[in-house]
Amino acid sequence: MKFLPLTATAVALALVLAACQPIGDEASTEQAGGDPPVAATRGIEGIEGLETVQQQAGYVIGLELGGTLVPVRDEVDLDAMMEGIRDSVAAREPKVNEQQFMQIMQDLGERMQAARAEAGARAAEEGAAFLAENAGREGVQVTESGLQYEVLEPGQGGDRPGPTDRVRVHYEGSLLGGEVFDSSRERGEPAEFTLDQVVPGWQEGVQLMERGSRFRLWIPSALGYGEEGTAGGPIGPNSTLVFDVELIDFEPAS
Repeated sequence: MKFLPLTATAVALALVLAACQPIGDEASTEQAGGDPPVAATRGIEGIEGLETVQQQAGYVIGLELGGTLVPVRDEVDLDAMMEGIRDSVAAREPKVNEQQFMQIMQDLGERMQAARAEAGARAAEEGAAFLAENAGREGVQVTESGLQYEVLEPGQGGDRPGPTDRVRVHYEGSLLGGEVFDSSRERGEPAEFTLDQVVPGWQEGVQLMERGSRFRLWIPSALGYGEEGTAGGPIGPNSTLVFDVELIDFEPAS
């Protein structure tokens, strides 16, 4: 049985346990194990409630930890997690022994795998139904691979990028439910990359485009991130993806 997601979470937890010391109102904080107190140092000014570098470091590490916990957020009681962190930092005797620890982690892994498998099966069914219906919609074209696309704005010049060309694009990627997971437009600047660096659906779709054109691509999971999705989200297993892509320019890869 694989425990890669749990291993990543355990590493993140270890970093937090090592780095996050409780900070009080005083100018120093007591170290676990009776070590001498470490003077609190003033941090970046203007951050409400986070005045010292220790508080600020603890908070941003907490943000990072929170990101790693997204896949198990429904399985984790945050109060109990913080109790575990405090016990570890203070070098107190854990409430669970090694055998219980391993059993709890194994049970969590099995629940996560079952939930992921169920979500993947549901996404595959929903994606297949959507693509079957969408293929009959006016203006939608379907390639031999199963990629679907619609020309929103035609381009000019007749030239199209090749499979290793470097492209400059604006794009927005979303799930079938409409949740946007990535957008160069929101970032305010186009993205640049070579086509052999992206998923097969992108490679195929952009090679159909001329400069200045804008396409909508519907990418089946087999041409996207497949059964695995992306680690920790936001793209789940067997997700059908929707991309609105504008090809600004391209050039042969150097």
